[in-house]
Amino acid sequence: MENPKHKPTKTLRQPCKKGEKSNQLTKQMTRRRMKKETEQKKTLNTPTLKQMNNGELETDIKVLERQWEIKDVVAEATNIPTAVAEKVLDLFDQECTIPFIARYRKQITGGMEAEKLREVQQAYEEVRSVIKKSENVIKTLAREQKLVPALKRALCNAKTLPEIEHLYAPYKSGGQKTLAGRARALGLEESALHILENFGSLQTMLPRNFVKNDVKGLSTEQEVLTGWQHIIADAIAKNRDILDFVRKQCKSMDVTVTSLKSSTAEKLDKQAFVEGRDTSNYKFENYFNFKVSVQDIKSYQILAINRGENQKVLTTKIVIPIYIKLATFELCRRKWGVLSRDKETADLIEKSIQDAYSRLLEPHICREIRAELTKRAEKESVDVFSANLKRLLLIPPLRGRTILGVDPGFKHGCKLALISSTGDLLETNVIHPQRSAKESKTVLQNILLTHRCETIALGNGTACRETEEFLSSLIQNRVFAPLDVMYCIVNESGVSIYSVTKDAEMEFSSLDPNLRSAVAIARRLQDPLLEYVKVEPKHLGIGQYQHDITEALLKSALDEVVVECVSFVGVDINTCSEIVLRKVSGLSTSKARNIIEWREKNGPFQNRQQLTLVKGFGPKSFEQCAGFVKIMPQTSIDSCLKEEPEAVGTSKKRKLAGGTKKCNKKSKVDVMCEPNPLDSTVIHPESYAETERFLVSISATKDEIGQNNLVTKVEQSLKNKGINCLAEEIGVPVPTMQLITEALKQPPEYDIRSEFEKPVFRRGVMSLDQLQTGQVLTGRVKSVTHFGAFVDLGVGKDGMIHVSNLRNKNVALGDRVTVKVVNLDIKKGRIGLVLTQPC
Repeated sequence: MENPKHKPTKTLRQPCKKGEKSNQLTKQMTRRRMKKETEQKKTLNTPTLKQMNNGELETDIKVLERQWEIKDVVAEATNIPTAVAEKVLDLFDQECTIPFIARYRKQITGGMEAEKLREVQQAYEEVRSVIKKSENVIKTLAREQKLVPALKRALCNAKTLPEIEHLYAPYKSGGQKTLAGRARALGLEESALHILENFGSLQTMLPRNFVKNDVKGLSTEQEVLTGWQHIIADAIAKNRDILDFVRKQCKSMDVTVTSLKSSTAEKLDKQAFVEGRDTSNYKFENYFNFKVSVQDIKSYQILAINRGENQKVLTTKIVIPIYIKLATFELCRRKWGVLSRDKETADLIEKSIQDAYSRLLEPHICREIRAELTKRAEKESVDVFSANLKRLLLIPPLRGRTILGVDPGFKHGCKLALISSTGDLLETNVIHPQRSAKESKTVLQNILLTHRCETIALGNGTACRETEEFLSSLIQNRVFAPLDVMYCIVNESGVSIYSVTKDAEMEFSSLDPNLRSAVAIARRLQDPLLEYVKVEPKHLGIGQYQHDITEALLKSALDEVVVECVSFVGVDINTCSEIVLRKVSGLSTSKARNIIEWREKNGPFQNRQQLTLVKGFGPKSFEQCAGFVKIMPQTSIDSCLKEEPEAVGTSKKRKLAGGTKKCNKKSKVDVMCEPNPLDSTVIHPESYAETERFLVSISATKDEIGQNNLVTKVEQSLKNKGINCLAEEIGVPVPTMQLITEALKQPPEYDIRSEFEKPVFRRGVMSLDQLQTGQVLTGRVKSVTHFGAFVDLGVGKDGMIHVSNLRNKNVALGDRVTVKVVNLDIKKGRIGLVLTQPC
């Protein structure tokens, strides 16, 4: 019989009463948390990870440790006043774009141009990356119990990434696969550092005491000594004093860059000689026995060497003078008292010093120098590329003409595409001038005479020379009479790449990609900006070793240039494509798509203010893009319905097509559909009220913009009062007043590209064989680099003006120049030129 006083023992399998299960779980979690916190307190004397995640460490870094401000560093790096730097950085923090700041905030920046603003923006981003890197390093060192106050202070005040790496290098533990890492894994670190730092001796620290016969790396005394050597060498190579000394010596001494022809290239050249073929390695022949100091090497030389090395044509080396090596040895001997040690210990440390320099320290410094040279070369190359791209995008359009685009080729023939004066495709065809000249002549004759087309855009790709000769012979023989036909060579770089993209397929879904290329070539002549923006800038072939530059760096810089050019030229929001809209300041891909959708649904925009009705458009988006989109009278066909009667005492609003609803039922404000002539100018809507006050003061109206009578009134007002007095009277900054007065004088169709050189047209052709030394020719600058300028002479090969002949002469892409041939190598296709005078 069961004893009633005896209660059965509760087991885990028995069901818990209400609340017991949750209490048990809570107790278990509490015990685990307490145990974990205890372990953390035992192992860490630094702030916990939780504190770092909560931002306590970051706050401490920013408030208590950092002794410099971002604005000061940016101002110093870009050579601008600190007060200006602070204001510009505030604009960047407010998500203002560079085109917007350059045009509409001149009073804040002191008239800073877009190029300078990009420099400031880049410096700002670099400083922010330095701050982020320093904080990450501090967190890492804190977790590893290596963070001391002095190191933390130094990391917080570092102003460059190399400086942070320099401070961090001695505390990097290294990977397990390094020689020192393997020795540490065997437990030799403490004894090795004792020998080095505490002046330990091999007479007391006997290697045989560490021997373990069954462990690889510890099976003999020699293996133990080798492990110590690797750890000591690693410590010496990471020592801050030694690193500082070597870096300083390398900056002051004659460190050189050398390059030689690689053994691989030698073998290929010998094979080509045996087979009777020409070698292609002559492109790098200037670098087969190349030697120049680090201080004197040019950026294009660095990029050329890098490319030659990647192609296994060159072998490159940074040569540090021998006396730097000897001086480093002597410093290490003094620092670790080699002369005062016993012979065995001294030999071990001496071997470690030599090993540290030859295997670790010298290669590390050489990599640093190489990386710094490449970074500098990339920056300078991007600057050149940006300048060339800007001039290419700003080539004047050839509007109002019907143009025949020709994409030359041998196997697949020459693709033809005829476009109207508005860019619409009228006709396509394919001819084969090399196989059937007579038939090709008939096709061209019919197309040009039928559509009264006098302009041909010829791509400069494969078979360009042969097609040019064919066209030239037809023109000379007056095959197209009475038309006065001319042709222009067009840069077709990137055309074939664009022709197979999704954007091209959407535009011409039923057209063969080769014919799309011909359309693009014709449009590049008609309106270069609208076509070039469709292609990634790196594919336009106007840079200096653009394929050797870091992708992110190149893309970021060039995208900024494209946005600047598109914005400053301005776009008609009622006709431009989505691709172009993406490049307008303040517009993203989604916003551009939303604009197109709104336009398709509601009809053309009547004024800029209607942009606020587009999905995703807030005040900031409108502010950034409004000044760069235009509403042209000829394309803004009124889609509003007639005015409907409103209640007494209220104004009459015009309604969009589709009913009596407002323009957008989600809009918080009523937007007038009435066109505003100011929307066709570069004046920003934020200055419309002031502009209208100025017009009233000179007895003019908005409808007179660009007309002679308004131009006369504006100029008379400027003459009588001066720009400063006018600005004060109207209540705007002087730069804004200048913008208003200039815009009012310009006709609505004004294009800033009209200020640049127009394309060069030809009726005849000259071959390379016809060139002679001393001959004077006229050509167009095709590209500008740090080593010279390339000029299109119309002979199938570009000539080059060496940089030594360009000093104190301002030559840019697109300029028409007069040059003289000074040397000629027809076999290699090299034409040396000197600039006689810009045309």
